[in-house]
Amino acid sequence: MKILITGGAGFIGSNLVRTLHEGSLLSADELVVIDNLSLGRREFIADLIDDSRLFFYEQDLLDAESLHAVFDKHRPDLVWHLSANSDIGYGAKFTDWDLKQGTLATYNVLEAMRRVGTKKVVFASTSAIYGEATVLPTPEDYGPLFPISLYGASKLACEGLISSFCHNFGFQAWIYRFGNIVGKNGTHGALVDFIGKLKKSPNRLPVLGNGKQAKPYLHVSDCIEGMVFGFQHANEQVNYFNLACPGATSVTALAEAVVEAFGTDTQIEYSGGTRGWVGDVPQVRLDTSRMTSLGWQARYSSDQAAAKAVEELMEQMAPGV
Repeated sequence: MKILITGGAGFIGSNLVRTLHEGSLLSADELVVIDNLSLGRREFIADLIDDSRLFFYEQDLLDAESLHAVFDKHRPDLVWHLSANSDIGYGAKFTDWDLKQGTLATYNVLEAMRRVGTKKVVFASTSAIYGEATVLPTPEDYGPLFPISLYGASKLACEGLISSFCHNFGFQAWIYRFGNIVGKNGTHGALVDFIGKLKKSPNRLPVLGNGKQAKPYLHVSDCIEGMVFGFQHANEQVNYFNLACPGATSVTALAEAVVEAFGTDTQIEYSGGTRGWVGDVPQVRLDTSRMTSLGWQARYSSDQAAAKAVEELMEQMAPGV
């Protein structure tokens, strides 16, 4: 099998590439990785790049001509589309960013697939498509869908494009609406932010919001295993799942875990308000029964995933602390 991964040097992508390279969950004869390295890092997969089974392309998905050239050369059997702007706040400052790096980039990937006859796509969506849901835990059939961030709006548009390509061109898709993913190679999010802040100023930790915001945190290893399991066990034309763990962890609990790991006398200072930033959904709970009915569930609870991620990120970001 030839597998192409967009965003393959990023947080989730680099973990997926390594798992596929090892072949422990899903084997591949050829791995094609595309990443523009805006958030991804070459060092995450540097030891794999010289492998004869792996081909790495540093390029942007908005460059349709270059993207088509890669598809023409490799003609993948399966695309794992993980590339996106993962900084929700950045999208609020530059209002066309999610449109370009999310929706238009996804169209380019789907069109490249159509041109060479690639029919299968796994897509990293988000729970942000639900907006501020009134049903918690939120099931996949919740509606109406009114995202409150441009990131969520872009992901919802991408799901629509994928569904349309499935029905017009015989594609098959696996769409995963993630909770918050944490763990090794993290490039963004609260834990990465807190560790970075404490490295600069160990006695003070500013936290957005009132700290009561709470979301399900899924360890990246569970995320990878869940995506592969769903791909192997769900066979509808358009398969869509919440991918998370039951429960949630508060921002205060995350901040306290990082402070404890640093072992410093740190004052946690909250900016106040019920949400961290414009577009932030302060309370997220996801109904994971559809994945459970397939026979899969996360190994780590939300609190366990957060604790494990703190250990991994401290080792990567703050060696010796």
